[in-house]
Amino acid sequence: MDHFVIDQTFTDQDFSNRKIPGKEYDNCEFVNCNFTEANISVTSFIECTFTECNFTNVMLKEASFKDNCVFKDCKLLGVNFGNCNPFMFSTSFEGCVLDYASFYGFELKNTKFIDCKLLETDFTEAIITGSEFKNCDLTKTIFEQTNAEKVDFSTAFNYTINPEINKLKGAIFSKTNLQGLLHQYQLVFK
Repeated sequence: MDHFVIDQTFTDQDFSNRKIPGKEYDNCEFVNCNFTEANISVTSFIECTFTECNFTNVMLKEASFKDNCVFKDCKLLGVNFGNCNPFMFSTSFEGCVLDYASFYGFELKNTKFIDCKLLETDFTEAIITGSEFKNCDLTKTIFEQTNAEKVDFSTAFNYTINPEINKLKGAIFSKTNLQGLLHQYQLVFK
């Protein structure tokens, strides 16, 4: 069995509810693939692109995403990225739905989230320094003991971040969205 898959495109594949053999996928593209409740543990993805794929409740124990794996227009509901292999973890998300996902205690520096929805996504104790949330909906997203230094929240909206329990030095916010930093004080804005 070949453990290395290089420069291949997978289109309309259904991997749902299956264990994907631990392989290394290098510079591969996955288009409209269904990974719902699949087990892709101990699988390595290097410079891979996922477009319009469904990763709902996928199992990622020790899965690796390296050299900027890109997720475009993907559904990643309930995905626990905290179970991934942290070594050289590098991803970006564009137009994705990451509702109920978890990055609990995970390090994902300089990660780009562009036009994403992150309803109740958990960044508790995560290190997200230098990341960007461009035009992202952060409704009920959890930031507790999060290192969000130098993170760009300037175009993010619907966030609630308590500056007293998170590291925010150098973080960028829009003047019009500052109420998200003052929510715990129950102030009234007019």
